[in-house]
Formats: sequence, structure tokens, C-alpha cells
Amino acid sequence: MAAANPGTVGAGSVQHGPAAKSKAASDALAHTQGGATPQQPVPAYERFIPVTTLALVDRLTGADAWPEGHHQQARRFFRYLDFWRRQQHSRKLMSLLRAYEPFDPDSDLLITRQYTPDEKKRLQKRTVSDVKRVLERANYVAIDPKSVELILTKDSHYGLDLQVDLGVFEECLLYYRGKSTKRDKRTNYRKFLRKEEFDVPIYRRLLLLFKLKPFDVRVREIMAEKNLSEKEAAKVVARLRGSLPVEVKEDNIYIKLFKNIPRNDLEMVFPNTRVRFRLLDKIKLGVTGGGAVGMGLFGTAGKLAAGGLTVANPIALMGALAGLGGIAFRQGVNFFNQKQRYMVVMAQNLYFHAMADNRGVLIKLGERGAEEDVKEEILLYSVLAKEKCKRSDLDHIDAAIESYLMKTFAIRVDFDLPDALERLLADGIVTEDADGTLLTLQPAEAAQLLDRKWDRFLDDLPDGTKPEGLEIDAEDFPHL
Repeated sequence: MAAANPGTVGAGSVQHGPAAKSKAASDALAHTQGGATPQQPVPAYERFIPVTTLALVDRLTGADAWPEGHHQQARRFFRYLDFWRRQQHSRKLMSLLRAYEPFDPDSDLLITRQYTPDEKKRLQKRTVSDVKRVLERANYVAIDPKSVELILTKDSHYGLDLQVDLGVFEECLLYYRGKSTKRDKRTNYRKFLRKEEFDVPIYRRLLLLFKLKPFDVRVREIMAEKNLSEKEAAKVVARLRGSLPVEVKEDNIYIKLFKNIPRNDLEMVFPNTRVRFRLLDKIKLGVTGGGAVGMGLFGTAGKLAAGGLTVANPIALMGALAGLGGIAFRQGVNFFNQKQRYMVVMAQNLYFHAMADNRGVLIKLGERGAEEDVKEEILLYSVLAKEKCKRSDLDHIDAAIESYLMKTFAIRVDFDLPDALERLLADGIVTEDADGTLLTLQPAEAAQLLDRKWDRFLDDLPDGTKPEGLEIDAEDFPHL
């Protein structure tokens, strides 16, 4: 790689070695706005680039970062690339939405097509597979739902003890994007009820996809797990499903997107979350309830011990017993009220964390995936268009881009260079010689290439495959 100054393309003396290559790539990303100096502790590495496309374009197309006149051409090419990449994602998203339509619980469209069980199973697998692909494009990271250390934790930020049965799901995806912390306040009982601030680890975005297992499948599993008869297992499954909202059906695939979910409260996003009492609440209810009932029993026993009082005055006996029953009833009410308060806390916090559901999630993810691709590509292009590079130089380019993002925006990113390069190669913006040399079109030529591709886009659309299912007549349409 040749060491380039900000206003040159491939100019400068040839240098050798990893340091020279990284320095040349860094110079290729130089801009006039100046870098940002981090004022806070350096954050952890992220899989996505948490800045807008416009912010990157403004900095990467500074007048001093390109030869004379090229910065305007570079800006024009980046705008073309943005529209082109989003169109590519829109085509794939359309295919995903069509596959998801039979499973969408929010659809308000007339159902005109029936599917065989095998066809529905194929569509289900395709939907889940395509959702994973979109999540990866948007730089989301998978969480194993079966990981007890991450999911079934007792250290709850909202003071809830939650439990989830993961065995009810036929499909279950849990993905996050962006680890961070937020400041919150709590009462410290050791400091005379004073309020203190503390950091809450959160996931900036959290996605949950789930589909329930068919009832009969779950019954057979319970029969095998607990050695029960079919009738007994059916009662167990029916009781457990009774905790689910009535709208949750086993034929649907549900997709939920949340924001700023505390990492210790992931259970709250599942539909079958059960609230249990914390140890502190159990002690509190036990002490107050036991004390009240004990005092009631003591008082009642004293009255019963008062000779023939019960025979001479049965009304007094009834009153004593009614008082004891009232105490027990009040403690029962306290128990249910505490559980209700738990449910209210969970519902209120989910309300403010929810971002989108089902089809809306897919549309949002498609847009975010396209945006991530564009940001990765313009960063990589800004190096390749100015430097003579080989595939063997990619590690140094990757390090230079990550250094640039840290210097400019004070963010640490695990840059996804190989995928960005493959997309530029697939579009012909970058070509590769037999010796691994990467040849890159200059901004004006690259923009013209995308212009020609756009003109042919509709002509090059594939005819598509035969859709699953069979169209039915109007008299067979199910009621909406």
C-alpha cells in the first residue's frame, strides 16, 4: 500500500510493513472536521456502527480528503450507493414478508390461500431462517435462550423474581444489539433511606421471536418428562397455557422488539413469564401475616378459655371467630395485592420498553440492515479508492477503520470488513486481480455503474418461484 495524504489518491512513497500499511489506510480516511476526544471511559466493542450514515458521509467527503473536485463526486456516489443498497434489501424483505404472512397475528388481510402442513412447515423454517439473516445484516448478536446464566437470573433490576418455561416454544430467537448502561436511582436502606444513583447494564435493542409448540406435541413431551398419562399431561399443559394471553395462538409466529432492557430482566419479555415472590417479600408477608394470625389465635383462645362464655354468649364466640377469619382474609388479600403490584411493575416497564411488533419489526430490521451495510461499504471504499491494496492488507485496513471510528466518534467497533468487501465485489465497484490486488472504481465511475444497474434493475428481476399454497374460492374464506 502506498502512503497517501488526505488530498491524494495513491500518491506518496511506497512504505512497507504493518505499521506503514495501517498508517496509509488511516491517511486515506483523513478528513477536515477533526476527531472527537472521548471524555468518558472507553466503551466495549460493538458489532454495529452507532452513528448515522449522514454523519459518516459528511466526514468522509471533506474537501481535503479527496483530490480537487472528487469530494463532490464521492458524496454523489455515496448517495447512489445508499439508495441502491436499500433497494437490494427491500427486495429480500418483500420475500420475507410474503413467507411470514400466514403466521402474522396482526394481519388485517383476507385469507385467500390454504397451505398443506408440509408447505406451512417449509414457510415457517424459511421465515425463521430469513429473520436470522436480517438480524445478522443489522449486526445483532444471538443470545442462547437456554443459557441459564443469562436468562433465568434472580438479580432483578425492577425487584421482580421471574420464571420462564422455555420448553413451550417450538421456535425461539433472542438477539440483542448494543450493550450499554443507564443511570438509575434506588433507595438505600443502609443509608437511612437515602436515594443513590447506580449503573444498570442494559441491551439497547432486544428482539424476541417465538412460536408455541402444538398442544399435542407438548402433551407428549410432558408425558415423557413426568411419566404422566395423556389425560394428566393434557391438564398440565392446559393449566400452563392458561397463563398466556388468550390472543397467543400456536399457529402464529410472534416477533417483539424492545429497547433499553436491563440485562437482569430478560425474562420479562417472554409471554409466559411467571412472577414469584422474592425472599424479602416472603419474609415480610410471613412476619406480618404470621404475627397478625398469631395474635388473633391468642385472643380467640383467651375468649374460649373464659369458662362458659361460649355457651352463655354464642354471639361473642361467633364474633371472635369472625375476627380471626377477617385477619386471615386480610393477609390473603395482602398476598394477592403484592403479586398484583409485581404484575403492574412488569407491565408498566414493558410498555415503555416496547418498540415494534411482528411485521413492523421486520420492516424496521430491514431498514437497519441496509443502513449498516451502507456504512460499512462507504468506510471501506474510502480506503480502497485512494490506496493500492491487496487482499492480504485487509487486516491492516480493518484496524485503521476501527481506529478512525474511535478517533472521530469515540466508539469502539468490531468492523465487518469481509462482508462489505464481498458486496462491493459483487456489484463490480471493486474487482480483484489474480495476485489479490483490489482495483476500485473512482467515485464518478462508480456512480455511473450504479446508475446503469438501476436502469436495468426491473429488467433483471427474477420471475420468482411458484408460491406455496392454493388459492381458494370466496365461499371458503375464513372469517376475519
